[in-house]
Amino acid sequence: MAKVPNLLGRLGAGLTRMGERLDERRAAAEADAELDPVNVVPAHPAPVHSTATRAPATAREDESPEESEPGDDHVPADHVPPPPAYAPAVSARPDPVDAVPWSMRVAAAVGWRLLVLAGAIYVLTQIISAVSLVVLAFVAALLITALLQPTVARLKRMGLPRGLATAVTAISGFVIMGLVGWFVVWQVMDNLDDLSGKVRAGIEELKRWALNSPFHVTEDQINQIAKNLSDTIGANTNEITTAGLQGVTVLVEVLTGILLAMFSTLFLLYDGPKIWQWVLNLVPEAARPGVAGAGPKAWRTLTAYVRGTVIVALIDAICIGIGIYFLGVPMAVPLAVFIFLFAFIPLVGAVVSGALAVVVALVTDGVFNALMVLLVVLAVQQIEGHVLQPFILGRAVRVHPLAVVLSVAAGGLVGGIGGAVVAVPLVAVTNTVVGYLRKYSRENALRSARAVEHAPPPAAAAATSGDRE
Repeated sequence: MAKVPNLLGRLGAGLTRMGERLDERRAAAEADAELDPVNVVPAHPAPVHSTATRAPATAREDESPEESEPGDDHVPADHVPPPPAYAPAVSARPDPVDAVPWSMRVAAAVGWRLLVLAGAIYVLTQIISAVSLVVLAFVAALLITALLQPTVARLKRMGLPRGLATAVTAISGFVIMGLVGWFVVWQVMDNLDDLSGKVRAGIEELKRWALNSPFHVTEDQINQIAKNLSDTIGANTNEITTAGLQGVTVLVEVLTGILLAMFSTLFLLYDGPKIWQWVLNLVPEAARPGVAGAGPKAWRTLTAYVRGTVIVALIDAICIGIGIYFLGVPMAVPLAVFIFLFAFIPLVGAVVSGALAVVVALVTDGVFNALMVLLVVLAVQQIEGHVLQPFILGRAVRVHPLAVVLSVAAGGLVGGIGGAVVAVPLVAVTNTVVGYLRKYSRENALRSARAVEHAPPPAAAAATSGDRE
């Protein structure tokens, strides 16, 4: 029992010495803080939950930077200390957009826009292919309307009502086209027997010419060629029959297209301005003035193209028809009508119709007469290309020959013969519209710039408005 007081005395003495040492260390730390108050690090930080130590911090937070003493350790909450001197230098990563070269960014921007445009064109061509009969009928109605509309305007100026002028013009035009078609069929059927006999005689003459030609063709080779042709026709009888049935289907589609074109022409001749106004209402309001100005320009271009093409085709048909008539080629009038119709297909139509006339002359009248027909066709086509088209069509519908060839090829691939016919006027109208819209946007930008230059400054405008008040 005597040992317990001794242990308690020693424990008290130890605690007393420990307290003295803590006081000495606290005093030393305070002395160091007075010497260097910025880099002080407390040896024993106070717990977060201690209210006795939170009061000074709260008071310090309430102090503003202007009220704090110069020696106070006031560090903002978002302050990031600089890296130490021994840390390695690390360069900042560049922006990914800046890391891509400028040319590649431009190519990518152009590329995705081209993809979107190509997709839109592909979808549009698929829609047109699905309803090609309706589209071609409407385009044909536009061409016929461009040809007949000046007649309607002339009859209206003479005093006829619009409905009567439209009916007279449309009926007269359709009757004339029907009579021309009937005349061609009548001429072909009337000369068919005579033509078949001449074709057989021409084939025999060609056979004799091939035997006597410097190409050293033997009669056995000619007979073998004829036998191969006969075998090919006999082996493909089913295909020929199927083609005949398809021809009936095509005939029904052609008749349907003709009816659609006739009704569309009537409505376009009668209600053309109202239809154009309805189309303008579908255009966004910001682009409506430009489209309203481009429409009449496009219509004048289309009218000039159709009218000029009809005149040029008529001159070609008359000149070539007279030439082959005096050369004694059978069916001169039907061949002239075919030349007139094929003239609506630029470049390709003239070649096809001229080759048809040369072939008919070759199989009916021999090689010499075919060469004479070829000379007549080439002479008329040269006059057409260098004199008639520049003089009649003029600069308004002039299209580069490369654009003509490419447009005819693309139109033929998309819509066949009808697509080839409407390709060039579509390119001519598009060229006119794009040129007008470019000029309109340039003039609009210049007008806006001049308005900004001549506008009074804001201070002067405010002073003027104040004086008025």
